[in-house]
Amino acid sequence: MHFSRVSLASLAASQVAAVTLWAASYGGAGLGDGGVTSLKLDKTDTGAYTLKQTSFLNGSTSCGAQSSWLTKDAWNNVIYCVDEAWGAANGSITSFHSSPSGSLTLFDKQISLGSPVSTVVYNGGAALAAAHYDTSAVTTWSILPSGGLKPMQVFRYKLAAPGPNPIRQDVPHEHEVILDPTGCFIVVPDLGADLLRIFAVNKKTSMLSESSTFAVAPGSGPRHGTFLKTAGATYLFVISELSNTIASYSVAYTATGLSLTQVFVSGAYGVGVEIPTGAGAAEAILSPDHKYLLTSERHVASFQIPNFDPNNSATLPSDALIVWTIDHATGKLSNAQRAPAGGMNPRQFSVNAKGDLAAVGLQDDGRVVILERKKDGSFGNILASVMIAGSPTSVIWDE
Repeated sequence: MHFSRVSLASLAASQVAAVTLWAASYGGAGLGDGGVTSLKLDKTDTGAYTLKQTSFLNGSTSCGAQSSWLTKDAWNNVIYCVDEAWGAANGSITSFHSSPSGSLTLFDKQISLGSPVSTVVYNGGAALAAAHYDTSAVTTWSILPSGGLKPMQVFRYKLAAPGPNPIRQDVPHEHEVILDPTGCFIVVPDLGADLLRIFAVNKKTSMLSESSTFAVAPGSGPRHGTFLKTAGATYLFVISELSNTIASYSVAYTATGLSLTQVFVSGAYGVGVEIPTGAGAAEAILSPDHKYLLTSERHVASFQIPNFDPNNSATLPSDALIVWTIDHATGKLSNAQRAPAGGMNPRQFSVNAKGDLAAVGLQDDGRVVILERKKDGSFGNILASVMIAGSPTSVIWDE
């Protein structure tokens, strides 16, 4: 068999560029079964990208019908997935090993309180914390030498009375677990109670202790957030779903714990930009170079984009991704860009380590898209896309 030099070079370029991603998805809503999809992103020698499904797990071999969040444990080389299990008293946290091809194999599943929606690995890979939305709780889990989990703690919360938004703030709703840059604290935005719950990490035992709470604006509904450590300061950025705001907090470490001072707040569509009716703020992450805060907005067709079917001239609606420039001296944000997310309901998205690509899970469309990120921090063209089973809730890179 004869191979030309060109074909061999093309094959080598394709193999070197191949990257694995994983996407979790809810079942139902007319988009098929929920579960976990393995994806392969490839770049040919012509510069074109392709995104293809390589495997799909659901049922007893997967996370669950309402898979809502994925976390890669870099210390133990394990992928953790939570099943939100809508309306049930219990959900689950599943542990997977990955193969060189990107396929996943389940090796541990732990029953948890219902509605886990976020996890984070902490204390150097010794433990994992989870936020539980409907069951108003934070749980912690010891990570065993195998990478499996063993339950440690449960923190449960109640409201004395519903919040300013009684439909969405009927009970506490823990929405994310966020590890601070020192690894000594975990912050949990509580959408129902309008609180940031701050926990201290015991580095010897991995146990958490309730350190303090920080009250945010009534009715704002804090959802997600991320920390930034600069040369001279530390900041926490929090996106609030109900008020559609983004806020910056200066972080101080004291003898008694972690304290916050608000230094900036804006509507989540941009400084001075009117919030469309029905919008719902979602994700907030840092760019790898720490120059930009990247956020997402849902439920409003801010853009019309070309159809993914080249034979269909009808445009498609798209929600927005927002790029904010961070002032490292003050923690304040300024408008940089509002760009199409590639479709509707970008619940979660992630950026590769190099910072030149973003993977977006579009919950309403059943689609994952790969967006270009330019050197100036802005989002560019849609480079690749793929339809997956279910409604995408989380997509992460194998990095």
